[in-house]
Amino acid sequence: MTNEIIPKTNPADSLLPAQIEKIEQIKAEIQKKIVGQEILVERLLIGLICNQHILIEGVPGLAKTLSVKTLSDSLGLDFKRIQFTPDLLPADIIGTLVYNPKTGDFTPKTGPIFANIILADEINRAPAKVQSALLEAMQERQVTIGDESYVLKKPFMVMATQNPIEQEGTYPLPEAQVDRFMLKVKIDYPDRNEELKILRMMAKSTPQTEVCRVASPEDIKELRAFLDHIYLDPLIEEYIVDIVHATRTPGKYSIDIENLIRYGASPRATIFLTLGAKAMALLNRRTYVVPDDVRNIAFDVLRHRLIVSYEAEAESLTSDTIIKQILDTIPEP
Repeated sequence: MTNEIIPKTNPADSLLPAQIEKIEQIKAEIQKKIVGQEILVERLLIGLICNQHILIEGVPGLAKTLSVKTLSDSLGLDFKRIQFTPDLLPADIIGTLVYNPKTGDFTPKTGPIFANIILADEINRAPAKVQSALLEAMQERQVTIGDESYVLKKPFMVMATQNPIEQEGTYPLPEAQVDRFMLKVKIDYPDRNEELKILRMMAKSTPQTEVCRVASPEDIKELRAFLDHIYLDPLIEEYIVDIVHATRTPGKYSIDIENLIRYGASPRATIFLTLGAKAMALLNRRTYVVPDDVRNIAFDVLRHRLIVSYEAEAESLTSDTIIKQILDTIPEP
């Protein structure tokens, strides 16, 4: 890493401590109920700061639901959990028109999508028609009921979970919908010490520690606006573009993996990789982006956008394997 990408001064430096304090307060409240899962908590904060949606994948019992609910409680936001099942209908999510026999009119009855934070639990258990009901909400921040469009609450985030096991009775997410998620986060079991802490905290009949509201929607707006002040050097910009382009034309970067990739990442990946790197820099108490910020968030941004070939699947190669090879080859600025 060269010193050229680090600015000598940044006007945002004086504002950084206040933003860090807000983030640390939110993290402290989440940690009242969540032991370990630092990657998940960090990614939830990145999604919040970047005003984007997150797809979380992990086996049952890893505190996915609890983490999202605790984040919502720490922000004092309206939270709704939607359990996706094969018999769910689009109207169960966005709402429908209800006929009033007295007036002869149809009035809208809004669904649970009208909340600040939506937990779409086991999203891959509902058919494509229901999954696609989220598309307009996630992209346009509005839904259409009948002939009218209704703007959703602000802030608005969808945190979706899916189970990597028990694939029977599940429906793969449409590529267009998967691309709407800024990050796909994979979480794993806690280590032994963390599990011991979980035992001591959760194996009780007494109520758990209550989570306090420590931030407001206005605080969230300030955090999001602060991202624009994070310095991104042109060399880092080129580094990000090279990584994304290497998923489409790896041969141009002397990476022999063209037969392993069916489709590379879209320009949306470039945007999200940039936003994610800025948010990562903020969480690391900096007002400028370094290559490590890009590398640390790259897997979560790219893994669901890079479609591997049948040959790669036959060799049990995942998108993470290919992303690692790209990151190891593209030179850092």
